Amino acid sequence: MDGIATPYEADGAAMIGRLFVPAGDGPAPAVLVAHESPGITGHTLEAARRLAARGCLALAVDYQGGGQVVTDRAEMMRRYERFMSDPAFIRARMGAALAALLAHPRADSARVAAIGFCYGGTAALELARGGADLKCAVGFHSGLTTARPGDAGNIKGKVLACIGADDPVVPADQRAAFEAEMRAGGVDWRLNLYGGTGHSFTNPEADNWGMPGFAFHAANNARAWRALDDLFDEVF
Repeated sequence: MDGIATPYEADGAAMIGRLFVPAGDGPAPAVLVAHESPGITGHTLEAARRLAARGCLALAVDYQGGGQVVTDRAEMMRRYERFMSDPAFIRARMGAALAALLAHPRADSARVAAIGFCYGGTAALELARGGADLKCAVGFHSGLTTARPGDAGNIKGKVLACIGADDPVVPADQRAAFEAEMRAGGVDWRLNLYGGTGHSFTNPEADNWGMPGFAFHAANNARAWRALDDLFDEVF
């Protein structure tokens, strides 16, 4: 594992993120990178590394605790259900990670974003719904539902969701509810929908999981990252 081990505390639990520092010595945009449900894996680290190469100070967020990777699916789903039932819980964990990131001397507090993958994307959106001072929040194949849709009115920055049209986790009715939520909240939002694409399409590891509807899609992974680059150019 690479990046700088970055311990912090959330809800009384010990977290260990991984910090990637860009070249140079001046202020840099500060970006949280929230992992897919299991934990910080090579996929998360590669995303944070990529952002550091772009000039961002990037923290791979730990929201499981102790830097652990959860491999038991039943335990993973138990945690996921807890996160989904109480948005305050994940917002607190993301908020603690944000505080740890902004404590770095190179973090530019005027240029802050949160991105995430799968539930990590949901976590980034929940941080925004909680009123965090973000220039943007981005979800890649992220769940779009929330127990508190009225909180969209708290979102301060722009929102981008990159979703596969054939994602079994994010069906059409969920996308429609998200659109309605964003409109009601007066959010500057965009939803990119990729045809012939399922869940975890940014993660090459997905092809080895044997899960129907989960697959890496190289072309749409590249397109989604270009969409993020365009948004970062706009807000930073």
